[in-house]
Amino acid sequence: MLKIGIKGSQSVTVDNTNSARTMGSGTLEVFATPAMAALMEKTAWTSIAPYLEEGQGTVGTRLDITHDAPTPLGLTVTCESELIEIDGRRLVFQITASDGVSVIGNGRHERFIIMDEKFMKKAEERLSL
Repeated sequence: MLKIGIKGSQSVTVDNTNSARTMGSGTLEVFATPAMAALMEKTAWTSIAPYLEEGQGTVGTRLDITHDAPTPLGLTVTCESELIEIDGRRLVFQITASDGVSVIGNGRHERFIIMDEKFMKKAEERLSL
């Protein structure tokens, strides 16, 4: 059962695959903002996935974050999330990313609970529009 306070944690090592240069978000060999955003979303959805009913999933609908410090290749970024609000199918998470030296980013992330099959049918219908 979903409840306020569910926490999650995910880590990734900064390397050439998630650098700003590789991801096209800049020219430097530092952790890319899009990579941080993806890690934040992953941390949130994986934290609550075990509490969903069969056939349910979540989709991200809002991400309001700051990226406050650069992280060079070789360091590990750890993201932590906490479910802070449940409003029907809308879930709100507080998220923080750090690299072992300091907090590098934080913010809020919203996700909606969906029925996977119904959501995919709606997405595929867009192909015929």
